[in-house]
Amino acid sequence: MNNDTSAIVSKVWNYAHVLKNAGVGYGDYVEQITYLLFLKLADEMTELGFDNPIPAEFQWSELSSRSGDDLEVHYRHTLENLGKEPGLVGIIFRKAQNKIANPSDLARVIKMIADEDWSGMDVDIKGAIYEGLLEKTASSSDKGAGQYFTPRSLIRAIVEVMQPQPGQLIGDPACGTGGFLLAAHDHIQQHHKLDKAARKHLKTQALHGNDIVPAVVSLCAMNLYLHGIGSTSNGEAPITEGDALAKPSGRKFDMILANPPFGKKGGYTIVGDDGRITTEKQEYERDEFWATTSNKQLNFLQHIVSELKIGGSAAVVLPDNVLFESGAGETIRRNLLKRCNVHTLLRLPTGIFYAQGVKANVLFFEKKGASEAPWTKDLWIYDLRTNQHFTLKTNPLKESDLDDFKAAYKPGAFAKRQETERFKKFTYDEIVARDKANLDIFWLKDESLEDTENLPPPAELAAEIVESLEAALEEFRAVEEALTQSESGK
Repeated sequence: MNNDTSAIVSKVWNYAHVLKNAGVGYGDYVEQITYLLFLKLADEMTELGFDNPIPAEFQWSELSSRSGDDLEVHYRHTLENLGKEPGLVGIIFRKAQNKIANPSDLARVIKMIADEDWSGMDVDIKGAIYEGLLEKTASSSDKGAGQYFTPRSLIRAIVEVMQPQPGQLIGDPACGTGGFLLAAHDHIQQHHKLDKAARKHLKTQALHGNDIVPAVVSLCAMNLYLHGIGSTSNGEAPITEGDALAKPSGRKFDMILANPPFGKKGGYTIVGDDGRITTEKQEYERDEFWATTSNKQLNFLQHIVSELKIGGSAAVVLPDNVLFESGAGETIRRNLLKRCNVHTLLRLPTGIFYAQGVKANVLFFEKKGASEAPWTKDLWIYDLRTNQHFTLKTNPLKESDLDDFKAAYKPGAFAKRQETERFKKFTYDEIVARDKANLDIFWLKDESLEDTENLPPPAELAAEIVESLEAALEEFRAVEEALTQSESGK
């Protein structure tokens, strides 16, 4: 991020601190910036000869000319009405509400936006400013914004080895703020000379995202818009809102890049008339799934496989439990190894996500057609976790930390891969012979186990203990359910 961009991010972010004292949280502030910035950009683009997708009575000029209570009332009505518009406008403003109730605070934010010539900035600069705001929100939020914020250095490394191509259909069923989609867009644009048709396809057809959280969908739509992705002139939008696991999207993708939300179980709580609280598991029964489970990551993995074309490829960030969980987990792993070419696993270090103690991996695979023989021949595992120590602020994960992995990956030339201290090959037969086809494989000596001074932080250790206990409890619940069903069937 250059100095000019950083200065604007700081300026825009400084208002967040002011509004925080007025009761407006950081996440709400970025949402309001999203709405107001879109109105301002649409107005500026009109001056450059483009059509304004906003109805005349709700355009920037109408809003910025008002003050006092009249401003607050008009802004509220603007949000309500624009949420009913078709296409990208409706996506950005869907369920929008004014969170800046004080007219004077609202007027200050509007003036701040009015003082900048946003359309005069390069698309990359505008995008960088918005990414900077989203990153600050994720790192500052106490409401879990980090759940959907993947380190951009990791995203760029994944996209670099995946090498998306012009003309491909690229998806993310849990897209958050659109990091993977934007990185894929930028990679294609930077590495290929695109003719007019290819540029149009990249901007309007190549990228499709989905998320279940309405506010995040709006943020993503705005983020894409700032990069010139999506159309405001028709009813199509590059992102949709909904539960991706509920049903197929209706598309088949050449490539899927995703970091599904962490949190092992899907479900909901029911409070009965007597005040008793019960929890219902949320399971998805789909014909194309190999197993029925309430584990969200396992369901996302199955969903992603089903969404790929034959020959399509995927890179998916998944927590450790997907590598070793028994029952449905084992069924899914064995099917995945047999029906796809699961060729690479990147073991990620802790300390790179906003949730403490998260242990995650990136699984790379290609979907294949019907075959008697298993498609996976060799699984290469790169260990970026053992003896690696990262934190969000003092030692964040940098792109250079992934250089060795990118060099070892060798896109399109797997036969030239060579084993190193951190990069090892395991054959299909070796993997399926392991208990439960466990993919949680490590070989490096962990120095922290011998040096108590370098033990992980207490919060990280506690998170690991909780994860292990939850896995054990889930095993016991499965046994209990099986015994209960057996007894009821007598």
